[in-house]
This record gives sequence, C-alpha cells and structure tokens, in this order.
Amino acid sequence: MKQLVFLLEEESMKALLDVLLPQILPTDTRFFCIPHEGKQDLEKSIPRKLKAWQTPATFVIVRDKDGADCMEIKKRLVDLCVQAGRGNSLVRIACHELEAWFLGDLAAVEKAFGMKKLSAQQQKSKFKDPDKLSNASEELEKLVKGYRKVSGAKKIAAHMNINQNYSHSFNCFINGVKKLAKND
Repeated sequence: MKQLVFLLEEESMKALLDVLLPQILPTDTRFFCIPHEGKQDLEKSIPRKLKAWQTPATFVIVRDKDGADCMEIKKRLVDLCVQAGRGNSLVRIACHELEAWFLGDLAAVEKAFGMKKLSAQQQKSKFKDPDKLSNASEELEKLVKGYRKVSGAKKIAAHMNINQNYSHSFNCFINGVKKLAKND
C-alpha cells in the first residue's frame, strides 16, 4: 500500500484535504495529514519528521505564500527535504493563502453556505485569478459573513470541483498529488 504524508501549515488545510484527497487518490494509497501551528512550526518540523518517519512514505509539504517570494519559499522547503534525505518530496505553495483556492470555486462557496448568485461573480477579474489576491481570506469573509477557517474549509471542500478551479496554485497542487500517487 502506498503512503503519502502531508505536512501542512495549518488545521484548515487539513480540513480541506481530508475531504479532497479521497476523491483524487487511488484506493491503494493511504494518506496522513499533519497540521502545524503556522509556517515557522512547519519549517522547523520538516527535517525532524522526514528523518524520523520509519515506514516507506512520500511527503507532500503545503504552505501558504503569504506575500513572500514563492520561488524562495519553495527552494527553501525543497532544500529542507533534500537535507533530510527525502528529495522525492513534493512541495506546493498556496498563493497567497488557502482561501484563494476557495475563491477559485465560488460555486462551491455558494453551495456550502446556501448563497444565491455568488458563482456568477466568478467572472469578475479578482475571482478569475484569485492567486493574485493578497487578501483572499478578507475577500472570503466579505462574501461569507461569520466565516471560520476550519469549519468553512470543511463545508466548502465538500462541494469543490477538483477539475474546475480558477486558482492556478490549486490546480498545481491537485496535478502534483495525482502524478505523485501514480508514480509512487
């Protein structure tokens, strides 16, 4: 049985992946999602967890871009994986933050919160390329009053279309995981 271990920046990413991954991974692939208390906690734990993991596994590291340079973040995370002896790890960056992935699928947000006509806004310039939004969480909170990260992620994930999302970083993540699962 294949095993993928996802090291995540935060609990809301786990809430999303717990729903999405069963849709895209083959049935012979087991996965574990390990959330952290932010990006610093994640980065400190990468070398330790990758070296200590005893059973055969491939790691997937997922972190928000948050306004930093995407290529620098990815290079630093890849270097941590290589130094820990796990150069085959997949590193993916959510640009700028997880909520951009939700804004890339306004139909899912609409269904999750019983809203009307929200998906019609997908063609507005800011929602056509949500990865460009540096304030995606604020935008989502404007659309969904009282939005909460973890419970909101669970609700939205249940309705997301993994084959149609306007977030480029979401699509890169999905495609990377699918490819990794096939080759693992």
